[in-house]
This record gives sequence, structure tokens and C-alpha cells, in this order.
Amino acid sequence: MGVTLDLSRAAAQPLAAQKPNLSGMTRAELAACLVELGVVRPEKAKMRASQLWRWMHHYGVVEFEKMTDVAKETRAALAEVCTISRPEVVERQVSKDGTRKWLIRMAPGIEVETVYIPDVGRAGALCVSSQVGCTLNCTFCHTGTQALVRNLTAAEIVAQVQVARDDLGEWPSPKEDRRLSNIVFMGMGEPLYNLDNVAAAIDIIADNEGIAISRRRITVSTSGVVPQLKDLGERTQAMLAISLHATNDELREKLVPLNRKYPIAELMDAIRAYPGLSNSKRVTFEYVMLKGVNDSPAEAKALVQLLKGIPAKINLIPFNPWPGSEYQCSDWGTIERFAAVLNRAGYASPIRTPRGRDILAACGQLKSESEKLRASARRKIEQAG
Repeated sequence: MGVTLDLSRAAAQPLAAQKPNLSGMTRAELAACLVELGVVRPEKAKMRASQLWRWMHHYGVVEFEKMTDVAKETRAALAEVCTISRPEVVERQVSKDGTRKWLIRMAPGIEVETVYIPDVGRAGALCVSSQVGCTLNCTFCHTGTQALVRNLTAAEIVAQVQVARDDLGEWPSPKEDRRLSNIVFMGMGEPLYNLDNVAAAIDIIADNEGIAISRRRITVSTSGVVPQLKDLGERTQAMLAISLHATNDELREKLVPLNRKYPIAELMDAIRAYPGLSNSKRVTFEYVMLKGVNDSPAEAKALVQLLKGIPAKINLIPFNPWPGSEYQCSDWGTIERFAAVLNRAGYASPIRTPRGRDILAACGQLKSESEKLRASARRKIEQAG
């Protein structure tokens, strides 16, 4: 069973004819494109694609001229008909805690935020976006207040990793001591409503001759698009994270409206059937701590019962405030008591240290700058009236 996302109301953006960008193609797409463009004969396509792949994804080059083992005339022909350029970085912010956030413009009106968080995972994690805006309208999430514009392409997802590695000085791809060791699909959008592009991007990111980030260090977070969970596991072998936040349907429907379509019991059944689920490949459950809403000891005990039999860890996320939100963060003592209940039941339940709050880069705070500016302009007009 597939899931079709209705984008009929999304704003259409007229696109001028552009050169194809090779750096966001899978290996098979790259070889086929080189033949279609007339740059390479079919019998040479696989070999040439492997050469270009290593230059783009191992060395991170953005100019064909630097591909020194490719014939000069071939490099010139490639530059005429295609590109390996990066999207525009509109803004770069660095938090006092070392978190970095980039506002990246993929095309006119198409902007996403991407965040690098040091000291997460093995070394540091990159939080990437899969859509511009979001359709889910989770009431505690700032990103959810931005209407969906469109899905990101695989190239645009990979470009976020490339931009981060440019800024971190991570080329050529390091085997050891890398600063960017983990990828989390926890930025803007619902990844399972864009599974084809997410899966293709993971294939590129995980390729051992390129960026080479292990699939075991790539986590896809979903609010629970149940019909796509099996496909996600089979196609990507990625780690799974579930944006849960409540233990009963009544509360979860308020916090995560998608629960009306896929209630908790149905979601749990799909999680138990997730391909590869084991003690060495646990599901991460994300639980945002909302004062007086979902943070009582009784709810902690209900969470233990709900997850019984599922290899899992639970990330407790202090709510990150944003302008206009109706929620407050739970008191620290309340969060620690909640965690203690989970720990006694045998679940790892780290309390996520808020990172990048001062630059609105923390969990649930991402929103395209252009959208913020439009909202600001509307407020000014309303106040003037």
C-alpha cells in the first residue's frame, strides 16, 4: 500500500531550463545521464560515472576542471551540458554552543534550514530536511506552522550534506576523525511523504566510495506514516525514529494530528514489524516534554507499557519555545523523574540537551527564513491597520 501526498495546493514555481546537476544522482542515474547528454559512449558510462562519483563525493569538487584524471576535452564537454555546483547558502549562523545552521536556497522561493550539532552520535550529527514546509501541523512544532511548498529532490537532500562538509572542511571523505559522523532526517518535513527521494539520497550518502556514512548512522524520523514504514526499512536499512510524544490516542491526536489517520495501536504493530529490528538496531522514540500536558509519572509508566517488547530507546526532548506557542517546557525535576521511571524499566532514556536555541536551530524550531519574513511583514501590516 502506498501513500500519495496531495501537493495540488502547493505553490507552483516556474522553473527555467537548467543544466542537470550530477552531484545529486545515484550511480545508475549518473551513468544514464552521461550517455543521454552525449558525453560518454554507453560502454564507457559505468567507468566514467565511477570517476566522477569519486571526485564529487570523496573529494567534494564543484568544478569539472579539477578532475585531473578525466580527459581535458571530456571535462570541457561536461561543463557545457551539466553542473556539479552547490545551492546558494543564504545565511550561516553559529550558536554559542557550536551548533551551526545554514539557510540554503535550492531555487527561487525554495529554502530549507539544515543544522549541524557537534558531539552527537559518534562525533557530530547533521539534521537534514526532506520537504520545504510540512503538512502535519504538530501543535508543538514551529516547522509545522509553515505550509508545505514541495518535496525536496534527492539532489537537494544530498546538497545539504555537501554544504555542511564544505563548511566543516570535511573533504576528502575522512576515514577517521570526521566531525560529521551521523545524518538524521529530523529537519523540515515528513520524510515518509517523500520516500523515493529520501531513499535515493541515502543511497548516495552511504556509498562507500563517496561520502561513506554508514546506514547504521543514518536515522529517519517519522510522525508515523504507517503504510511506508516497511518500505523505509527494506529500501534504506536506516535506523528508525518515531515522533511519539503521547501514550494515548486522545492526547496524541491533539499533538500529532496524523494520529487520527494512523492511531497508536496501528503504529506500534508496524514498528514491531520494522525490517531488521533487534537489540542492536533499536527504534528511537522521541518524546517532547510539555509542562502539564504529557509529563506526569503516570504517563511515564504508560509509555513503559506501550513499548513493552520493542527494542527501543527513548529520547526525552525539553520543549524548545518559539513565538506564539501555547506550550511550556516541563520543569527539569519533572523531566528527571519521568526519565527515572523509564530507566528503572530498563530503557535508555537520555534527556536531550537543547542545542542551538539562540539561533532557533533546536528541535522543532526550524522554519524557512523567507517564511519568517513574510509572517513578520503580515504582522506589521496588521498592526498598522
